[in-house]
Amino acid sequence: MGFFRILVTLTLAACSSGLEAQKKFTTQKASIDFTSEAQLELIKAATNNVRGLIDPATNQFAFTIEVNTFKGFNSALQRDHFNEKYMESEKFPKASFSGKIIEQIDFSKNGSYDVRAKGDLDIHGVKQTRIIKGKILVNGGTLVINAHFDVPLSDHNISIPTVVSQKIATQIKVQFEASMLLQ
Repeated sequence: MGFFRILVTLTLAACSSGLEAQKKFTTQKASIDFTSEAQLELIKAATNNVRGLIDPATNQFAFTIEVNTFKGFNSALQRDHFNEKYMESEKFPKASFSGKIIEQIDFSKNGSYDVRAKGDLDIHGVKQTRIIKGKILVNGGTLVINAHFDVPLSDHNISIPTVVSQKIATQIKVQFEASMLLQ
């Protein structure tokens, strides 16, 4: 009976320590803003519907958004065109970025870290391997992530008709911000 009790105690201890090691940072609050700065028009939109996680044990990450949740734009018609003609949100409802943080980070130590994230940026059903520079602030079990990068529409087979080519930029500026907690 004593051996069984010790075995159960060791098993529970091993399981609980294994669960501790498996904790991941998950999004609490995140946003993606984009800007199209063309010759004749400035278009801005944003979404707070960002889900993601970072595994501190492996430096792997994954973030995803529902494309049709972007709001802003200069008109409702412009938002409709974004979803129907350019992003084809019904056919490609999600965009994602997943991969691995290149630099090693001590997620248990407070500080600010310049990082590069290498992974697949999947937009409009087209994956492109990208390295995106960013900054991670670690503060008491919380991460704050900031990144700014450009997305060439041609990299993701998004074509702009000639008739609106002066109103939509061929390269979109993206700003990503996230606050994450260890769960």
